[in-house]
Amino acid sequence: MLLPEGATGVLSFCTDAPGDALYRYCFAEALRLRAPELKAANHRLDGSFWPRSGEAGTPEKPVVLLEVQMHSKPGFKHRMGAQSFRFLQLHPKVKQLAVVVVVPHRRLNPGSAELPQQLQAFLDGVIWLSLEELGQQADLDPWLTLLTLPVRPEAELPASTQQILERRPDLLSTVLTMLFERFPTLTPEEIMVIAGIPTDQLLHTRAAQDLLDRGRQEGEAQGELRGRAAEAAAVTLRQLGRLCGPLSDATTAEIQALPLEQLETLAEALLDFSGPTDLTAWLEEQKG
Repeated sequence: MLLPEGATGVLSFCTDAPGDALYRYCFAEALRLRAPELKAANHRLDGSFWPRSGEAGTPEKPVVLLEVQMHSKPGFKHRMGAQSFRFLQLHPKVKQLAVVVVVPHRRLNPGSAELPQQLQAFLDGVIWLSLEELGQQADLDPWLTLLTLPVRPEAELPASTQQILERRPDLLSTVLTMLFERFPTLTPEEIMVIAGIPTDQLLHTRAAQDLLDRGRQEGEAQGELRGRAAEAAAVTLRQLGRLCGPLSDATTAEIQALPLEQLETLAEALLDFSGPTDLTAWLEEQKG
């Protein structure tokens, strides 16, 4: 039974807690009991791996959740905890779960260091896979070498690319796709030079030709999107300047870095802002 908002009383679970400290705390302080509504959030996992032995998993072969985090993000740890337990809620048959987070290096700070005890206990069991450290290992499987391409020094890319393609020539399109994502401002020809892939080798590969054409088209589309985002940021900043007064350089840069979709959302949200506090709250919400 839910008590009315703001009601005071004793939490029933306190009577079952070991020892009397928690009970005395709840009773003596007459804590206010609220019933907050938790809004559903959409979480898209980067990947999940299921053992062939069954849906439950075993200690030796657990169900694996994969998350790739290449940039620092303040709310990442909270989101990862929420989506992992949401996954377990949706898959109640899973008994053995491993959570693997791929990061470019150990120096990445993917969130706050001051966390609730329960969340920290979950994070202590997470496996953090550093691509930088992985790339230092010799004789890697081609797929593992492929994972390291986003963080390898440019001088190592030709050797790494050839190591992949010598054993798995069918991964050529995947290699090029990853390099296009790493160097979005370069032309396909420039990327092939960096990777040490001869252009004439690609001329005889239909899949690679299609990928090159797609890369050019995506490059043009990205350039158009960047132009639209810059224009939207300028308009939004002018509106915010009238509403909130002069913005700090850090806030201005943060808004300019928002993708077009978020800028459009901000342009609508600011119509309900009453001042800079609302802008700060909105930006913090986007980080989560």
